[in-house]
Amino acid sequence: MKKIGIIMGSDSDLPVVEKAINVCREYGVPFEVHVYSAHRTPVEAKEFSQKARANGFGAILAAAGMAAHLAGAIAANTTLPVIGIPVKSKNLDGMDALLSTVQMPTGIPVATVAIDGAANAALLAIQILAVTDEALAEKLDRAREEGAAKVLSKNQAIEKAYNTL
Repeated sequence: MKKIGIIMGSDSDLPVVEKAINVCREYGVPFEVHVYSAHRTPVEAKEFSQKARANGFGAILAAAGMAAHLAGAIAANTTLPVIGIPVKSKNLDGMDALLSTVQMPTGIPVATVAIDGAANAALLAIQILAVTDEALAEKLDRAREEGAAKVLSKNQAIEKAYNTL
């Protein structure tokens, strides 16, 4: 099975990134976590990106706040799918990171999830890996079925409590 690379621009992003780590663990998907800054460690970020495919990665998550250049810097150096996770910051509530992450030039795509949306980033990466991994696809199908069952159970309780006709 291919690995998922999880890169954060700063260790202060770890509380957000842990949600992606937990999803990968839940699905049994191997991963590696690193702190590489697009601005402070550009050489290391570039080297990781350039070697990612050869090192067994199938997708890369890149979490960063503020200028949020990390996902773009990673994507510029690999053709693997890159999923940006904009991280909320004090100054602009994460809108700066969101806009920086989604505004990629044509030819260098970065998929982007919601601000602090690390769990969905991991799920998207797992869906990408599941294109060629039937067992992983089945885990995703089961999770969707379980999610639907929970919502329908809650619906039943609400209907019982409030539909009096």
